This record gives sequence, structure tokens and C-alpha cells, in this order.
Amino acid sequence: MREHAVVVAGAGPTGLMLAGELALAGVDVAIVERRPDQGLAGTRAGGLSARTLEVLDQRGIVDRFLAEGQIAQVTGFAVTRLDISDFPTRHNYGLALRQKHIERILAGWVGELAVPIYRSLEVTGFAQDETGVTIELSDDASLRAGYLVGCDGGRSLVRKAAGIAFEGWDPTTGNILAEVEMEEEPPLGIHRTALGIYAFGREEYEIHDGKIVFAKEGPIGVMVPEKNAGATTEPTLGDLREALIAAFGTDYGLHRVNWISRFTDMSRQATAYRKGRILLAGDAAHVHSPVGGQGLNTGVQDAVNLGWKLAQVVKGTSPEALLDTYHAERHPVAARVLRMTMAQVALQRTDDRTEALREVVTELLGMEEPRKRIAAEMSGLAIHYEFGEGHPLLGRRMPDLDLTTADGPVRLFALLQDARPVFVNLDVPGSFDIAPWSDRIRSVDAGYDGAWELPALGLVSAPTAVLIRPDGYVAWVGNGTQDGLQAAVNSWFGQLGSRPKSAD
Repeated sequence: MREHAVVVAGAGPTGLMLAGELALAGVDVAIVERRPDQGLAGTRAGGLSARTLEVLDQRGIVDRFLAEGQIAQVTGFAVTRLDISDFPTRHNYGLALRQKHIERILAGWVGELAVPIYRSLEVTGFAQDETGVTIELSDDASLRAGYLVGCDGGRSLVRKAAGIAFEGWDPTTGNILAEVEMEEEPPLGIHRTALGIYAFGREEYEIHDGKIVFAKEGPIGVMVPEKNAGATTEPTLGDLREALIAAFGTDYGLHRVNWISRFTDMSRQATAYRKGRILLAGDAAHVHSPVGGQGLNTGVQDAVNLGWKLAQVVKGTSPEALLDTYHAERHPVAARVLRMTMAQVALQRTDDRTEALREVVTELLGMEEPRKRIAAEMSGLAIHYEFGEGHPLLGRRMPDLDLTTADGPVRLFALLQDARPVFVNLDVPGSFDIAPWSDRIRSVDAGYDGAWELPALGLVSAPTAVLIRPDGYVAWVGNGTQDGLQAAVNSWFGQLGSRPKSAD
């Protein structure tokens, strides 16, 4: 039986990101993926948010995505576009890039990290015991692992087999998505009608001055609302033709479907992100309407929150209890995403009362304070983990500052590329004694003379030191003393007496 420290079910964006994080930490991780390759049929997620771009920047790979995507102000709430160009981040924008490209680039990175992927296979069952998990595969073979992480989508077998409830709300709206061939070109773009929102586009497009300009040729991508939100059978060409004629009086010479699928606004969340040695991330842990574009981004950030914690537990530097902070931190984030997404779906209804409400919301979001607050949330820059009272930086993302050091200038995110914790001393060199933890925490003496500014919050006082977790969130803030530093280190990165063991 083949053995790994961690097995990840699913090579979507969440599973790939998690595998990369674990591999960076020196953990023996493998992925089980049902697809024979990274090919992806159909349209899934369409871009990366500002915070996800920061996370990729922290690992030194963001340029790979920027080279292939299109930078644009794509953050929005329902039908209102929100400009974040004045936000204090290097990535004060979204990146339009289709999921198939996001996955391909992530898979290339994971390949460089030599993560094995068992392709054309699915996890069909598992049994966990005190020392690990025995995982059954669809070819009747088995794997043995210390932990199994379900990144296997909204219908997650891992979640179901673990007996974790998936609570929430049934769908109220449904849409058919398809790529088709038509004799006539339909009116490209988004159309609000009394029957709902319709959209036509092409695979290839460019963004000019914030507007999408589609290619002149190629198959047509179509989105049409369905009458029956709870349909269980696969949609057909006939269903699509009927919906088009109802709204536009024509099917534009629809004669071929390349692929067809449906999505709804069903909103559900796993009641627990961990059950013993089984963990969930991404769509396996939360599903919702794609409105607002937060699904893929939330999943990737789940992976970055979980990766370093799981690595420390596998290596023996931290107790298993550290894994409970994964649920404690990420469950509220996704619960908030579900709430924001449901609100946006409600605002997309086309009746007169909703139209009135949408006008009021649009007016509110035109004001500075509401725009900043909601845009920070939609872009992922407002995430705040509750670590108790303290400096505003505590539990929030660390800004990517341009630091000065004895060895020259350095960007703060460059210090996080190997996914290790970082201690930055901004006081007189030697002011803090971090030497006892030098085997697990990188320590840097640095200077920074600029303003400390956080998205939506604005200016905050300059700290004398910060302890930064591998995921880029601030675990401790110094104000001239070491008060609380040892407790923070012990809590997040293990007691000094605990020695790392081989991750193999």
C-alpha cells in the first residue's frame, strides 16, 4: 500500500494550492484526481481577487497569472462595479482569467514541487483510525495517509463519507450555461429582462476601459435563466431554445451545443471543516451562487490557511489542536461569503420592487465609506481573524511593505515565499530575542518609514515588531515590549520543546 503524509482528493484550484503549500513545507503530499489531465470543459470561475493575487505574490508566483490574465476593476456587488484602485495594495484590481488557465498554471507550479498526482482515479471510501486514514480508490487500490483533505467539490464524497452535514438553503434560481453554434450573432453582453438576466459572449475577449470586447468569431457562450430552479435532469438543446425564444422571440439559429450545464443559487456550508483526520476545503466545505466571483478565491485562501497548520502537525512541531483553528477562522469567512452572495442574488431579481431596492443600494455604494467597506470584503482584503484585543493589524493581512535591511531593500512578501513564519523587528536591532525559535521562524531586522494603511480601515499606528504567519496574517504586534510574544509563538508555531520529525 502506497503511503503519504497527506492525501488531497481533487486537483481543482483549492486542491492544487493546498498541495503546493504542503510541498513547500516539506510534507509528503499526493493528489487523487478523477480527470486524466488538467483539462476543464465548460465555464467555471472567471478571475482572481486582490487578496488571492496577494497570496500568490507571497509565494512568488503571481507573475505567472498576471502574464496570462487581464487586469481590470472587476470587483463588484450585484450589478454595481466597485473601484479599488485607491486601495493600499500592489494588487488594487481583479484579474480576469478563466479557471482552466488558473488550474493549468497552479498545476505547473505543483509539478515543479514534485507532487505526485494519481490521475483518472477517485476516492471511493476511507476508514480512519488513531494513526491515519486508509483510502480506497476507484481502481480497487488503497492509499495510506496521516490525513485526508476533501477538495472534491460541492458533491464531495469525502464530506458525505465523513458524515459531515451540509446545511443551508435550497435553490431559488437556476441558470443554463452552454457553449453553442448559432447562425446569427446574438446581442453580446448582459441583458436584464422581465424573465431574468441573459448573457451572450465568446471564449476570447479583451478588456478596454473597463468594458469587455468579445472576439468577432468563435462559438457563443450563453447563460439563460430556468423556470424550474430545482431541475434534476441534464438541460438539453431544446430547453435552451425554449428559453431564448421566450425572451427574444428567436433562437438565433441555434443548431449545435458543444457543452451544456446548469448552476443554481443553492447555498450550503459544512457544519465542520474537520472530523478527526478528515478535513474539507473549497467547494467541499461551501457552495453558493457564482455571483460576485468569490467561490474559487475563498477555496484557494482556505488552502493557504490550512496548509502550514497541517504541515506543522504532520511534522510534530504543533499539536493536533492547531487544526481546530482552521475551522474557527475559515468557517465564519465562508458564512459571510454565503450571506453576501445571497444578498446579491436577491438584488438581481427583475421585479419593480427589487429594481427600487437595487437603485438605493447602488446609491449607497456610490458613497466613500460603504464602497470601501464592501469592496474590501468582496476583494478578500478585509478578512479579519479574531485573535482578541490589540493593534488593528492583529489577525489581518500584513501589508506588502518596502523594507530596508542591512542587506538592501526587500519587499515583505518576498520574505514569505518559502511559507515559513517571519518575525520583523522594526525597532533597534537586537531589541527582541527571537533566537530560541530560529529553526522555525525567520527573523529580519528592518526599517520602514512610510505610512501603515489597511484597506477600509485607513491609517494605523506603526508597530515596533510583527510576527507574521506563513499565510500572511499577523499573529502578534509589538509596541516596544516582548509582552505576549512567547505565548503567540507557542500557540501558533509550537512549544520550544517540540522538535520537528521527518515529514515522510
